[in-house]
Amino acid sequence: MNSFASWPALLVVDVEGNGTNPPDLVEIAALPVRAGQPDTTAARAWLIRPERPVTARAAGIHGLTNAVLADKPAWAELADQVHDFLGQDWICAHNAHVDYRELLRHLPKWEPTGVIDTLRLARATYKNLPSYTLDALIKHVTPDLSQAPRVGRHRATYDAYATAQLLLAMAAHYETWDQVVAAAVPPGLPGAPEPEQEPTLW
Repeated sequence: MNSFASWPALLVVDVEGNGTNPPDLVEIAALPVRAGQPDTTAARAWLIRPERPVTARAAGIHGLTNAVLADKPAWAELADQVHDFLGQDWICAHNAHVDYRELLRHLPKWEPTGVIDTLRLARATYKNLPSYTLDALIKHVTPDLSQAPRVGRHRATYDAYATAQLLLAMAAHYETWDQVVAAAVPPGLPGAPEPEQEPTLW
């Protein structure tokens, strides 16, 4: 059983884009995990009016249409708020290199202490599942989503809550934070354990 009290400050994050390549962000959610629980009272979420229109395909996935976003702030109006809220906390996301890459592209001066990937953690924790998508893991783990935001899947606030519950369920299989880090931080991302050096004669 993991000792959650020893965990550093951690935010589960999720971002949604407008469907272009590279994407403009249209929604960001950041959900603190404290004492082994998602802290919805301290969570933040931002809807963003993208510079380029939302594609029909993206709108069909997350439901954030150009009309919904028309009166929302542009990224330039929100960047400082998001940067300050994220701070240097650890972040966690599903398929985390995507969220990390887009946040870093939009916040070039931001750098988290570390990046936990629940996709990587799931592959280490649950061997030989046929799929490791968020939906597949929700079906396999059956986390308690009764308190999840009512907006539904593919919205950042819901996906961040579901990811937080999956993280906590999987972390219970490990005894320490360092074991979670070893299983869940992709190589090359912040917080990745340093590879052991081969001993030398000098």
